[in-house]
Amino acid sequence: MTGFEGGEKNREIAASLRVSEQSVERWRRQWREEGLAGLASKGSPGRSRLSDKQIARLARELERGPLAHGWADQRWTLARVKTMIGRLFHVSYTVEGTWRLLRRHGWSWQQPARRAIERDDDAVELWNGRPGRG
Repeated sequence: MTGFEGGEKNREIAASLRVSEQSVERWRRQWREEGLAGLASKGSPGRSRLSDKQIARLARELERGPLAHGWADQRWTLARVKTMIGRLFHVSYTVEGTWRLLRRHGWSWQQPARRAIERDDDAVELWNGRPGRG
């Protein structure tokens, strides 16, 4: 018998697993309090903290646009989405976590098509159609 049940020291376990002694102590405490179940993985820390129902609501709210949520323009930024998630679901994400959540659910970064207000489409068409232009 080895490990916690065999009475091995934290230092020895840490060395054999190449982890810190603090991690081993934390695992040992979980093992004492909860048995083997306390050592079971809790899953990836990157997993979504929103339910499928909340994700569906998030999609609907994103479709409504930033104006509907009080912002002055129609640009969704990661910071705005992060803030909206916090307001709607009382769940805190980092900006990076917000991006991972959106990407995981099929949303992608979109660059809005920008067009000069004073653009003259006829002049552009003439310019593009000139000999030597391709």
